[in-house]
Amino acid sequence: MRRIIILVMMLSVSIGFSQANDIDGLAIELAFQDQDSLKVDTSLKLIRLLYDANDYERALKYVIESEKLSHALNYTEAIAEITYYKSLIYAHKGDYINAVSGYNKSKDLFKSLKDTLGVAKVNNSIGLIEIKRGNYTKGLQYSLLAISELEKRNLTKELNVTYSNLAEAYYNINAYDKALEFYLKALEKQKSLKDVEGINQSSLKLAELYSNRKEHRRAIDYYQSVLQSNVTKSDSLRGLLLPKLGGEYLKFNDYGNATKYLVQGYNLNHRSNDQLGMLLTLNNLGDLNIRQNRLKTAESQLMEAGELARALDNKAELLKHYKLLRTLDSTRKRFDKAFVWQREYYELNKALKNDAPEITVTTSSIDEFGLNPDTAEETRLDDSNEQSMAATTTASNSTDERLRKFKLIFYGLLATLAIVSTFLVLIYLKRNNHIKYMQELEEKNLKIELQNEAFLEQTKHLENVNNVKDKLFSIVSHDLKDSLSSINGFIDLLREGSLSREEFDNLIPELSENANNASLLLFNLLNWSKSQMQSLEPKPSLFDVQEVFENKVKLIEPRMQSKGINLVDHSLRDFAYADRSMFEIVIQNLLANALKFCSKGDTITISNHISNGSCIISIADTGVGISKENLSKLFKNSSFTTVGTNNEKGTGLGLSICKELVELNNGKIWVESTQGVGSTFYVQLPKSKPAE
Repeated sequence: MRRIIILVMMLSVSIGFSQANDIDGLAIELAFQDQDSLKVDTSLKLIRLLYDANDYERALKYVIESEKLSHALNYTEAIAEITYYKSLIYAHKGDYINAVSGYNKSKDLFKSLKDTLGVAKVNNSIGLIEIKRGNYTKGLQYSLLAISELEKRNLTKELNVTYSNLAEAYYNINAYDKALEFYLKALEKQKSLKDVEGINQSSLKLAELYSNRKEHRRAIDYYQSVLQSNVTKSDSLRGLLLPKLGGEYLKFNDYGNATKYLVQGYNLNHRSNDQLGMLLTLNNLGDLNIRQNRLKTAESQLMEAGELARALDNKAELLKHYKLLRTLDSTRKRFDKAFVWQREYYELNKALKNDAPEITVTTSSIDEFGLNPDTAEETRLDDSNEQSMAATTTASNSTDERLRKFKLIFYGLLATLAIVSTFLVLIYLKRNNHIKYMQELEEKNLKIELQNEAFLEQTKHLENVNNVKDKLFSIVSHDLKDSLSSINGFIDLLREGSLSREEFDNLIPELSENANNASLLLFNLLNWSKSQMQSLEPKPSLFDVQEVFENKVKLIEPRMQSKGINLVDHSLRDFAYADRSMFEIVIQNLLANALKFCSKGDTITISNHISNGSCIISIADTGVGISKENLSKLFKNSSFTTVGTNNEKGTGLGLSICKELVELNNGKIWVESTQGVGSTFYVQLPKSKPAE
């Protein structure tokens, strides 16, 4: 890359030296030539070279000298060309009056010579100067007149200027489809001319236009092409590009790339104190954080963006700011504030639409409606002649007749003016009342819509709570009641003396099993109901996984011994970053499930290891396994359950609770099982705090 830059610099220097040598050579040649047309031709060559080298003062000096000689020789072709270049120099100096005057003179000369290319170049130059001054309609007329002749001769350099002028004019009158068409044509010419600055300007406009058309992939491609060019080494241009590129990725919900470019844009604009770049960045960052539910951060960024938009009077970004605040407050259920932002958005959007110009100019309209600049002067002359004839006819009438007619016309105009004024006032009042009524109606409709959304959400929440209540009562009235009734039956038999000591000892394992089932059932029900009826907030910290295993294994050891189950402990001392109490609930449920579906002689194996920076915990058993049909029913918020090897019952809620608790801690849970062989449940947790 460095060699390429050095080569380009050397080439530029060599071209500069070559051009300087050509200028010096022509200047010397000119000094020794006679005062004839050949000298004028040489002078024209020198003027063109000096103009291309941006040496306007020296070029103007030769223009003045050549102009005198051309007039003396009556050399019309040279006079037309010299007058044209003189006007170009005036245009670069900002002298609009002399430039336009010279353009019109040179065009008249080119017309007399029937030089269509000369006329096209002049029209193109007039179009350029009018567009630069903001007279887009007039500029379009002249540039469109030039385009066909330039395209016919395939003049790349002139076409580049023409296409760029037309694209800029169409863009400024909001004719975006035509602007897109001519920016694409200009870009093609700029690439053939290797005009890096022009390529980047056209690419930026194309990116913006494609973004407005919601063709965001194309917009990204053009923004990336500008970002990768050497021109964007300046902080000001990169400060505008980076937030726009981040905003385009945001349209695809590509939060990774959006965050990357927006953070770069924020740092760069903050460092360079670029207020416009910071405004674009903050609005897009606010949008990103709303989508990712970081509402407090989004609110802070949007408040700062609003202050900048008002300070810079940037109505487009202020409109976006109102829309984002409406979304933010709607998300927070603050519908009264959302309604205020909706109204601000509506009023500003309406004002922008009213201010936007609606102008369409085409080549056919220029000719059809008499807008052709070449014929405008002739039309004015015809009108002037008709006015003169009318004045002569009127002058021949008597003085009394004129006064009488004047009075009649005057009184008639007064009466017409009064009628029209009254009519206009009535229309204005009626229109204002209608607009006010429509605004009030729209505000009422929006308020009702926001209230309906709130009611629907509250209704849905109440339905969910009611469903949880019904399910909770159903489980308590059946499964928990069965376990407690069995325990009560044993106690009643013992109290009445109906059981011998030997019979009681034989029934102790079954009594213990019922008590454990009831305890685990109640434990799962409480956790499940809490997760359904309110938001669980994990409190993560670093803890030793092996220590949790040891505590939970001690709780089930008596049941394992009574059921004849073997335990293989391959756990290692390792740390995970999660809520320890939630992790303990998960391990307790998974160990209880493994024990439930094992028979005498089966084995439960616990282990943990590190994989890709995460802690992987596994609990495997050699029990009955799970069928493919039942695998798809696991981890769902339903009451699916099967009885254990000793007819143990459950709620079917344990695994759904495990899934929710693991995911709250940025982890994953899954199972691998073969019916008749056994099952292995895996839990993956982070080893450190995940980056936001």
